[in-house]
Amino acid sequence: MKTALITGITGQDGSYLAELLLSKGYEVHGLIRRASTFNTRRIDHIYHDPHNNGEKVHLYLHYGDVASPDSLVSAIYTIKPDEIYHLAAQSHVRVSFDMPEYTGDVTGLGTTRILEAIQRSGITSRFYQASSSEMFGASKPPQNESTPFVPRSPYAAAKLYAYWMARNYREGYGMFACNGILFNHESPRRGETFVTRKITRALAAIKAGKQDKIYLGNLDAKRDWGYAPEYVEAMWMMLQQEHADDYVIGTGEAHSVREFLTEAFGYLGMAWEKYVEIDPRYFRPTEVDYLMADATHARKTLGWEPRLHFAELVRIMVDADLELAGMEAPGDGRRILVERFGNWHRWESQVVSMER
Repeated sequence: MKTALITGITGQDGSYLAELLLSKGYEVHGLIRRASTFNTRRIDHIYHDPHNNGEKVHLYLHYGDVASPDSLVSAIYTIKPDEIYHLAAQSHVRVSFDMPEYTGDVTGLGTTRILEAIQRSGITSRFYQASSSEMFGASKPPQNESTPFVPRSPYAAAKLYAYWMARNYREGYGMFACNGILFNHESPRRGETFVTRKITRALAAIKAGKQDKIYLGNLDAKRDWGYAPEYVEAMWMMLQQEHADDYVIGTGEAHSVREFLTEAFGYLGMAWEKYVEIDPRYFRPTEVDYLMADATHARKTLGWEPRLHFAELVRIMVDADLELAGMEAPGDGRRILVERFGNWHRWESQVVSMER
C-alpha cells in the first residue's frame, strides 16, 4: 500500500485527489489547519472515524500549517509518505492584492518549507507542486512549458517563486519534484468566491427567488476552464513517471466570463443581462486577459486528455447548485457525469446532499 500526504486536502482539488488515491488503494494522510469551526465538509463523505469498530480507515487527518516548519517536519517524519501533493495555498488572485505578504508567505515560502523538510529528512518522497497558469500572466496564448512567465498578481508571483524552488530542489538535490502548471479547473466543489461558482450559486438563488442580482468584475477575461477531477488524475500521473518533469494541464479552449454567463443562464432559459451588474471593486489592479493551455507535452508523455467540454462543465455546476438550493435541476449535468466518469458522479451527489 502506497502512502500519500496531501496539503490542502479540504479544498476542491484535495478532496477529489483523496478520493482518487483511496480508489487506487493508497493510505491517504491530509494536513489541515486547526480552526474553531469544522472545515472538512468536502471530505466528510470519505472520512471514517477511527473509533468506530469494524471500519477500516485509510484516510487520516493531521493538524498542521504550511506556515509552520515544525508541523511539516513532524508530519513527514511520522507519515514517511511515498508521495506528497502540495495543494495548500492562499489561492484567490484578487485577495492576493489585499494580502500580498500573507500570500507570499503561505503560497511561496510554504513550498520551500516542505521541500526543505523532505530534503533534511532523507525520506525519498515524490513531490507534486501545484503551480498555476496565472504565472504566465501577460504572455500571449497558447501557453506551454516554454512560454515566458509574466506574473500579474502577488498570487502569481508567489506561485512562480514556488515553481522555481521545486525545480531547484529537483536539479540541486536530485529530488523527484514535479510542477503541475494547471489552468483553471472547476467543479461543484469550487470555492464560493471564485467567479464560476459565484455565478452558478447566484443563478440558483435567483431561480429560487432568493436573490435579484449578481455583481461581477471583468467579463471579458478569457480562461481555459476544465473539470477538476480530471486534473487531479494528471497530478497522480506526474508522480508515476520514471523521471520528474513539469507539465501544463488544460483543455486548449478559452472562454470569457461573459460566455460562462451566457452558457449558465441560457441552460435555464434565462438572459444573464437582466441580473448582472458590474462592480469596480472586483477588477484587479493588473489584469490577465487571456490564458489558454497547450498541453501537448502532457498528452504525449502522460497520455492525459480532457474528456469534458466547457458547456458540459457549466451544466454540471448549475445542476449541483440548483440541488444545493433545494430545487429540481434539468439533469444534463448528472447525466454527463454518469456517462463520462462512472463512479465520480456518486461522490458528487453525496457532497451536494451533505452540504444542503
